[in-house]
Amino acid sequence: MDQQTVVKFYQTGTFTVGNRLLEPDQRSVQANTERNNSLNSGHRACQGCGEALGARYAIDAAMKATNGQLIAANATGCLEVFSTPYPETSWQMPWIHSLFGNTAAVATGIAAAMRVKGRSDVRVVAQGGDGGTTDIGFGCLSGMFERNDDVLYICYDNEAYMNTGVQRSSATPPAARTATTMPVGPNPGNVFGQGKNLPQIAMAHEIPYVATATVADLRDLEYKVTKAMSMHGARYIHIFVPCPLGWGAASHDTIRLARLAHESGFFPVYEAERGEVTGSSKIRHQVPVEDFLRPQKRFAHLFGKEPDTATIARLQAMADRNIRRYSQLETAA
Repeated sequence: MDQQTVVKFYQTGTFTVGNRLLEPDQRSVQANTERNNSLNSGHRACQGCGEALGARYAIDAAMKATNGQLIAANATGCLEVFSTPYPETSWQMPWIHSLFGNTAAVATGIAAAMRVKGRSDVRVVAQGGDGGTTDIGFGCLSGMFERNDDVLYICYDNEAYMNTGVQRSSATPPAARTATTMPVGPNPGNVFGQGKNLPQIAMAHEIPYVATATVADLRDLEYKVTKAMSMHGARYIHIFVPCPLGWGAASHDTIRLARLAHESGFFPVYEAERGEVTGSSKIRHQVPVEDFLRPQKRFAHLFGKEPDTATIARLQAMADRNIRRYSQLETAA
């Protein structure tokens, strides 16, 4: 044969970081050899740390969106502790450590300083865990939203105070075992009816952009960070980051658990603008919430010799409500 058939191989729609067989402009930020590696090697995160993955994915995407003109303010917490053990740092960007509760205020001050200096090209990101965001830093964050300061705040939600010994936060789910919600008594684990839905609270401020994401869907996470950096004003992204140590899960199950959290409806994935939901990540086949709970020791007390079917049913009802609220199920055409 005189003619040769050109065969193209594509690696698309997978859960991998790779996609290197795609054209360069179609690759994820992490698959591109020119990524910033903003959170570089040498940090001391636990094996399988979801927060380390979330921070690397999010900040690299933000760096690309701003051509490297980015400053980060970081709350005290796991991310700060494992990435900057004095006198070392794994951050390859301008990075400022704030107190546990004032990260949003510090980021607001940085943005104001850039505005006074006429540096409209320099953008600001604030980041913290769920403890520093939903609890200790809640007042400063609400103020940032109310003033519509030009800051993107990213919360890495591992659902407890992992850095100080796995204590309950207002993002800890019901029935979960922590150091302060032990699996004892007639209602073991964290109680139902407490906590905060911070993405919903952010939406109530009617800021330009609010989104949730997980480390299991790299493309979705990078898309939302890129979109947020294309806007001005207060923006908020809440990223679900499993913690093997605090959850009592295998380190190799981090991505799997994040995926199951979405596919069960336990953690809804969506985006909103000015207080209105504009889109959600669809679930092709909903899995039982039990599939998400079982691999974690923090829920082991629900699956003893006599499983706590009533509590599991309540958690399933919560997941089903999330799916209905955000129209998560993919429907046939």
